[in-house]
Amino acid sequence: MSGIALATPYLDTDADQLSFALGHPPYPALAVRDVTVGGIDVHLRLLGASHQVVVGPVRETVACLPGVDGGLPEVAEHEAEGWDYRFGAQVRRYATGDFSTRVAELRGRAEAHPRALCGIFPGSPEAVTALTVEWHGTGPSWHTWHTYPQSRTIVATHTRLEVR
Repeated sequence: MSGIALATPYLDTDADQLSFALGHPPYPALAVRDVTVGGIDVHLRLLGASHQVVVGPVRETVACLPGVDGGLPEVAEHEAEGWDYRFGAQVRRYATGDFSTRVAELRGRAEAHPRALCGIFPGSPEAVTALTVEWHGTGPSWHTWHTYPQSRTIVATHTRLEVR
């Protein structure tokens, strides 16, 4: 799947404004893709420079949320209706050339992936939000990347669900 050129301007946010939440209702999305992996439906949603993933009882949101302080947990674990949920986030800053190379790699990986959603913001081909979904044997897992060209920062998250 190729990247989707989003029809909204890129907002000058930064990684430390992102927060993590479970259970929020679906927010208006810029792009949506529904995929099935291992017989389970996974709903991918791009929200500006952020995302939501909905799988059964799990609704993961990584976004600039009103009234919620920024900052992502390195690890978050949760149990929900027969599922074990594990989330991890990593924030990395890059030198200019390294950032461009890394964003190109991420875009290429997402655009070639059969179960991905990749949004590219107008005016900056390096302003990207991408999600990919895999099956790991006991449940779905997904990776996301949020890129911030102004600070050369990439936020990478990885979530894994396991059936109990």
